[in-house]
Amino acid sequence: MAKGNMKTIKRRIKSVGSTMKITKAMEMVASSKFRRAKTRAESSRPFFETLYSLLSDIARETDTLETVFTRSREVKNSLYIVVAGDRGLAGGYNSTILKQAVHAHEGGPLPKVVAIGKKSIEYFRKHGYELLGEYPDFSEYVDSSDCADIAISAADMFRSGEVDEVVVFFTTFISALSQRPSRLKLLPLDDITEQDGEVDPLKASTYDPSAEAVFDRIVPKFIASAVQCACGESYASEQSARRNAMKNASENAEDMIENLSLLYNRARQEKITNEINEIVAGANAI
Repeated sequence: MAKGNMKTIKRRIKSVGSTMKITKAMEMVASSKFRRAKTRAESSRPFFETLYSLLSDIARETDTLETVFTRSREVKNSLYIVVAGDRGLAGGYNSTILKQAVHAHEGGPLPKVVAIGKKSIEYFRKHGYELLGEYPDFSEYVDSSDCADIAISAADMFRSGEVDEVVVFFTTFISALSQRPSRLKLLPLDDITEQDGEVDPLKASTYDPSAEAVFDRIVPKFIASAVQCACGESYASEQSARRNAMKNASENAEDMIENLSLLYNRARQEKITNEINEIVAGANAI
């Protein structure tokens, strides 16, 4: 019995050891990608923040600003831009953001979806959503022209009344150990006209041909920047989550090997003890 146990335990130790080599390799790859992704995510924020600040300035300096992009209306149809990963083995990274997008419209009609990432595409295609765009392998190599296409399409659909809101779902990178699923309403920009702040008449800008025309011209660029920023944030979060998941898996594998080794040594000691007892019993019989 002990011999059988020893063979089984030895096979398990070898199997867990092979798995641990894979998880350690994946952890190293994720760590390498994470450093680049973190830099890209941080560098994409200033442009998005600058465009939002510019739209805010126009809204504050123009008391009567009202465009189709700032006018709220009853939400009957929504457009969701959902950024998820292209691969699994990243803990709860993918499931968390997908659940947030689904819960956002519970009890209402299914939204139209622009799916970024293979996991996003697979989920929404499987559950019967209308996919207006599919972008696999996008977050790692973000194409600014594709972001512009998504933004122009979203702005046109909102302007025409085909959708009543545009929302992007992504994962905000906070630190190497923390990521937060986020929801950002891109249209309508009704909140931007409600911001308070003093306007210096001497520094106020003049907009040609009008503040509304300049505002409307910036909005698609703002949406494109938001999509690009969301992809950068999500990709950094994905690599961080995968690195942490693989690190935890490797540590669990080490603990399992340690416990299995202890069981193996006990079974080996039991076998040796039994052999000694048999020898002693045989000698006494003689």
